[in-house]
Amino acid sequence: MSQRVNLELEPVDTERLANLCGQFDEHLKQIEGRLQVDIFCRGNLFTVQGETRQARAASRLLKQLYKLSDTELLTPEVINLHLQDSGVAEIAEDEEPVPHADDITVITKRGAIRGRGPNQKAYLRNIDKHAVNFGIGPAGTGKTYLAVASAVAALQNDQVQRIVLVRPAVEAGERLGFLPGDLAQKVDPYLRPLYDALYEMLGFDHVTRLIDRNVIEVAPLAFMRGRTLNDAFVILDEAQNTTIEQMKMFLTRTGFGSTAVITGDVTQIDLPKNQVSGLKHAMKILRGVEGITFSFFDARDVVRHPMVQRIVRAYDAAGADDGTDAT
Repeated sequence: MSQRVNLELEPVDTERLANLCGQFDEHLKQIEGRLQVDIFCRGNLFTVQGETRQARAASRLLKQLYKLSDTELLTPEVINLHLQDSGVAEIAEDEEPVPHADDITVITKRGAIRGRGPNQKAYLRNIDKHAVNFGIGPAGTGKTYLAVASAVAALQNDQVQRIVLVRPAVEAGERLGFLPGDLAQKVDPYLRPLYDALYEMLGFDHVTRLIDRNVIEVAPLAFMRGRTLNDAFVILDEAQNTTIEQMKMFLTRTGFGSTAVITGDVTQIDLPKNQVSGLKHAMKILRGVEGITFSFFDARDVVRHPMVQRIVRAYDAAGADDGTDAT
């Protein structure tokens, strides 16, 4: 059934309205395309027309975004994230989502970072309250980005003294000696996603200074043996490419006052066929261990371009059809 929803956004503010609509109304067109509605606006008066559920979802989303427009620059990426929250799967709900009492907002110098959707919000709560946390799911679900945001917030709040970024350099067989440059330069290609998140949150110059002072440390997994990390926030990225022995070694590096976050995608394992992923093994034996949490993400949590979400779902469906393990 088609419905027309009228709403008046207040207070009237031309800058906020421009921020909401986007250049050449690109934000409104983005919402129209995702929710299959038509949006008409004149000043602060908006009309949304479409199927009842979609029209109500779009009107709720416009209200939420207008509130946000007062403090945040809206971009197509931000609109996409909020479309994830309004979610086609949840548009049957008549009320706006009720915030969880323990929802976490990570404050960095570049602004506030919040979880999008129940899985991301639960992930942030787990990281805030537990020493060892696993974030497992496909590309684009925010598991690494949110881990870095939590690390930055912990450092800025003096909860830890340093951030340690670790990644298995499986493509180089962990044999990095033949590569030119110092250690950081050798592992740069493998830690680029972590660097990119840090640059976005802290700025390039600040990150460079922190690395020079060893407040932020980068290391391949093979270089972690024999160490104990106290008062540190440690992130192991691409953990699906660890062996069982490497995963055990990493987890036993955790010291007093430290938080460890292990992220990975068990559908993207690059290990030799005869080797069991340390991440898959940990998922089996560490469930229920006190102080360790597991957060799982799926296609609904993808916060990149909507096309990525559709790709993940297609591969999940293909895995289910041919009997392979796509989870």
